[in-house]
Amino acid sequence: MKAVEIREFGIDRLVATTREMPVPGSDEVLVRFHAGSLNYRDVMVVGGSYNPRMKLPAIPLSDGAGEIVAVGDAVSDWEVGDRVMPIFVQRWFDGQASEETRRTALGAGPQWDGIAREYAAFRQDAVVKIPEYLSYEEAATLPCAALTAWHALVVSGHVTDGDTVLTLGTGGVSIFAIQIAKMFDARVIATSSSEAKIERLRDLGVDEVINYSTRPDWDAAVLDMTEKRGVDHIVEIGGAGTLARSINAARIAGHVAMIGALGGPGDFNPISVFMKALRLQGIFVGSKAMFTDLLAKAAEAKLRPVIDRVFEFDELRDALTYMESGAHFGKIVIRYG
Repeated sequence: MKAVEIREFGIDRLVATTREMPVPGSDEVLVRFHAGSLNYRDVMVVGGSYNPRMKLPAIPLSDGAGEIVAVGDAVSDWEVGDRVMPIFVQRWFDGQASEETRRTALGAGPQWDGIAREYAAFRQDAVVKIPEYLSYEEAATLPCAALTAWHALVVSGHVTDGDTVLTLGTGGVSIFAIQIAKMFDARVIATSSSEAKIERLRDLGVDEVINYSTRPDWDAAVLDMTEKRGVDHIVEIGGAGTLARSINAARIAGHVAMIGALGGPGDFNPISVFMKALRLQGIFVGSKAMFTDLLAKAAEAKLRPVIDRVFEFDELRDALTYMESGAHFGKIVIRYG
């Protein structure tokens, strides 16, 4: 089968290679991938900043969708032809995450090789069914970004009708957070530096948009939009570079879901966290149970993932470079031949 390996860190050093076809164990299913999607984590893994001591060679990427082409003797839950997605954290099924489960995330080392390959075997309880209304390309966007947004807003935040949600930028997690917030009839304020992207945000149902290139004090703009109260939930993807403004934009006893660190360096004063009685919650993707709940709600609402661009499998380097540029709106998808 075709595969892509990290043998040295760097997008331009990725190696297209072949590997032997996996053979499923007695309780495993063999999945042929039809599509995958990128997360910024993949750029970090390939570049070496995610774990500079990661053992190599390794196969990157965590999110994929495909069909079962073979099952082990003890498999009872699945049949050949079923459409499935592997879960992001292969041994986190329910409850809280642990050090042991965290280590089973796909695509960040050879022990849990990723999906930049045509076939992979998974334990039968580590895959979930693709909703019938979704294509392989759409389904491949869900395991990390959509689940992270769901965990942030629904599991951690308990978002509900009448709440106000602030999202930052137009990457995969932020776009899914907008869609999920609107499924719960929340008011959404979003930020972007592109007028073209701002129009697309409005098309998604965002209630107010702030252009942070012309309004760098976007936290003050958020306070103006909320009569100085602040927002109930913030999906914080910038890290140190945006955290201080996010905290300022939050209401007293508000909820800040910490997800990424894309905003570069910055200053963070913890005094405002306890003075405002904020709940600052780190979010690490989510469990299989959370994913199952998300898929049920998404199917009920017929949520359609926003796909920015589709690359072919042999164009993975170009796709990662495009992800690194930040020019995308929503998800970047890889189509397998």
